[in-house]
Amino acid sequence: MVTDLSIVGKVSRIAGPFILAKGMTGSRMYELVHVGDVGVIGEIISLDGEMASIQAYEDTTGIKPGEKVLGTGKSLFVELGQGLIGQIFDGIQRPLPAIQKLTGTRIGRGIMPPPLNRKTQWHFRPTVKEGMKIMSGDSIGIVQETPLIEHRIIVPPWIKTGSVDLIVSEGKYTVQDRLAEVSTESGFEKLYLMHSWPVRQPRPYGVTLTTDVPFITGQRIIDTFFPLTKGGTAMISGGFGTGKTVLLQVLAQLTDVDIVIFVGCGERGNEMADVVEKFPQLKDFRSGKPLMDRTIIIANTSDMPIAAREASVYTGVTLAEYYRDMGYNIALMVDSTSRWAEALREISSRLEEMPGEEGYPAYLASRLAEFYSRACYVQTKGSEKRQGSITIMGSVSPPGGDFSEPVTRSTLRLTRVFWALDFALAHRRHFPAINWVLSHSEYAQILEQWYEKIGPDWMRLREEAMSILREEEELREIVSLIGAEILDDKQRIIFEVAKMLKEYFLIQNSYHPIDIYCSIEKTYQMLRLLLNFSAKAKKAVDLGVSLEKILALDVRGDLGRMKIIRDIEFNEMSSVIDKKMDVQFDNLIRETKES
Repeated sequence: MVTDLSIVGKVSRIAGPFILAKGMTGSRMYELVHVGDVGVIGEIISLDGEMASIQAYEDTTGIKPGEKVLGTGKSLFVELGQGLIGQIFDGIQRPLPAIQKLTGTRIGRGIMPPPLNRKTQWHFRPTVKEGMKIMSGDSIGIVQETPLIEHRIIVPPWIKTGSVDLIVSEGKYTVQDRLAEVSTESGFEKLYLMHSWPVRQPRPYGVTLTTDVPFITGQRIIDTFFPLTKGGTAMISGGFGTGKTVLLQVLAQLTDVDIVIFVGCGERGNEMADVVEKFPQLKDFRSGKPLMDRTIIIANTSDMPIAAREASVYTGVTLAEYYRDMGYNIALMVDSTSRWAEALREISSRLEEMPGEEGYPAYLASRLAEFYSRACYVQTKGSEKRQGSITIMGSVSPPGGDFSEPVTRSTLRLTRVFWALDFALAHRRHFPAINWVLSHSEYAQILEQWYEKIGPDWMRLREEAMSILREEEELREIVSLIGAEILDDKQRIIFEVAKMLKEYFLIQNSYHPIDIYCSIEKTYQMLRLLLNFSAKAKKAVDLGVSLEKILALDVRGDLGRMKIIRDIEFNEMSSVIDKKMDVQFDNLIRETKES
């Protein structure tokens, strides 16, 4: 990230990562600066006359009052171009593998290698000719970035319209080589394989579209009860050990999107190390190619400076918007926004701002809203009328699992899907540990027509299953107070069917090669068969069949094995289970009548 530097001020006071500089007349809010002889990277977060408050992205040890402050004249920005996919960056888009080669396992201060490799050559194939009219968002050529991602070189947003005066021939070029010259109303513009964009400024798009396309995860409890749409927002909340990070990692591997951007925001170093080590070894579920061929990782651990943590979510969403503009569907996963909010709280306290609830700044909710509002399902700018989406999933880590704390409450008001992770379920090895009573989705009704294409009775089955699970929770409270002996056979059926729903349907083994992912068609058939068993069991009890005989039917074993049957075989097996269920219940009823 090379910029022109000029001396604009001197260090006046230092307090940890907080630096006060004088002589900063002419500087701008959120301008990047380099502080001291070592060139510590920082950002101006407050201006008062010639005094500027700077939040350092790096350790300030050894910097003294009087040392110079160099201004860049630019806000924090990211480089957008070939080489982003498969890369691991820190919160301000410094490539961590490149830094490791320069300084070892610790990030050296003042080290800021370019995010995109300047020497790598990419095969560029032009898609426009000289004399053609172009506009913002149009593609001038294509580069095959990875086997899974075709990188479209799009006209940057600041060029509204223009005419192609020059376009290079097909060949290999670096990100700094000129590809085209465009004449616009304001003059000539040169286009390259890359351009930069400030992270706090959302990239423009064409038209907002209705978010009625499902975000298929392959997780039965999510796709059935608490679905998400492409371009939607979801919150994952739960205490320590409930599986937030694991769930996000599973979704990164399985979801039906083109690109995954995983932001580790203030997480523990061992968790991020696990992500960085595991992701390159994983395979994309659909193509069989390495998962990193469609993934970008932004790693900002809890021991890194808080300013970079605060910037990391903006870096992630800006990269997402860049690929959205190419017409791709992006999943942006942030783990966790609680650590991001803590960074805001620390920065706010150093600025001596009036604290809000639990010390968080008064603008916490508005900052969260700014971030989640960048989720979208849109028609991109340009004449090609592409469609792209950004789906944002943010995890929240409430202290002690307290969902009433400010970050959780503020996020609940902004996101339309809530996946509440339950420690009690996780303790019982029930994964995903999503609590079906506390969780909710506002997209279920929006997706009703889509689900009816899978099965015309989908919504009825969904509501019936949820009703059984809720009724079982109510009966469990009664049993805990009075005892199980007060229940009749009909009520005991509720208990048994709810147990089957939990064990055979809701629990999903992410380490099993088949059960790790369940197609939406198989999910529907599994739910239909389980509720068919429930209906037949209730009818049989009404006709005098004992519950013990119903529970002894060996078709229950077939229902329990459904999750490990391959999709390609499941249609045939579901018909076999249907017939077997009919025969066994008919025999039970006949035997009861005869006796």
